Amino acid sequence: MVTGGAGYIGAHTVLALKNSGYEVIVLDNLVHGHQDLVKNVLQVEMVVGDISDRSLLDNLLQTFNIDAVIHFSAYAYVGESMKEPAKYYQNNVAATLNLLEAMLGAGINKFIFSSTCAIYGVPDIVPIIEGHSQNPINPYGMTKLVVERILNDFDIAYNLKSVCFRYFNAAGADPEGRLGEDHNPETHLIPLVLFTALGIRESIRIFGSNYPTQDGTCVRDYIHVSDLADAHILGLEYLLKGGKSETFNLGNGNGFSVNEVIETAKKVTGKEIKVVKSGRRPGDPSILVGSATKAKNILGWQPQYSSLQDIISHAWQWHQKRHTSKPQLF
Repeated sequence: MVTGGAGYIGAHTVLALKNSGYEVIVLDNLVHGHQDLVKNVLQVEMVVGDISDRSLLDNLLQTFNIDAVIHFSAYAYVGESMKEPAKYYQNNVAATLNLLEAMLGAGINKFIFSSTCAIYGVPDIVPIIEGHSQNPINPYGMTKLVVERILNDFDIAYNLKSVCFRYFNAAGADPEGRLGEDHNPETHLIPLVLFTALGIRESIRIFGSNYPTQDGTCVRDYIHVSDLADAHILGLEYLLKGGKSETFNLGNGNGFSVNEVIETAKKVTGKEIKVVKSGRRPGDPSILVGSATKAKNILGWQPQYSSLQDIISHAWQWHQKRHTSKPQLF
């Protein structure tokens, strides 16, 4: 069962699961998910519902004889989490706890968790390794850290085995153009840059151009969404073979600056992209890059699309297809 399987990373993971021969059921409340993609592209069984509904979970977990759960159902807007922390703790922590208790009641003890590099806060060293200190600076990151701690306790007490994947910046789209990123509101840099190329936005705003980096703009680690999906298959297989609970960073290992993203997008799209410079945003680290050495060594994970040009090219193909008409500027 894939919770949040109608969302961005969830849908790509469902596609990878299908391609690997797994039977999949999606549970999604469609707050941010896309039913049309599940129906027309993924073509798997989907139940519209919420992980906070215990009776629904009990019914699903027993009816479908689930072997493992991959969990993507979370709110993930950092700014919103600052304004509405209760919403984030309710969904990301309390509802996840409800899901875990339902799993235990059904005798299911294999869980893949979508965590985040936001649990590290502002890094002391780069690239970041899994043993780095964990000091989230926003409620979103804290909710993910709390669930990681719950999973550690549940492993000790109930033998519930988990793999936690701490993502860096998920980006790109299915190379064949079947799936891609479609958030509302959209906050991620690459789609916003591509929206500018498409004429959906008038410009892209750079927050801070005087950071201690090569070109003065922030550096981030962008990881192709299809590579993230592949990691989830490897994590699942690891648990099915009896692996112990583990935590892994998932990143490219290379950082790309905001300016590099914009310049690469210009080359890929052949469009001019208007840039507006603004001041720094509070809490934005200069550089966030992760080490994925552990995932490569233990899971045998090898990202296939590590170049920024590949990531942006696949995203461009998707957004051209998804946004055929020019909506209102935003």
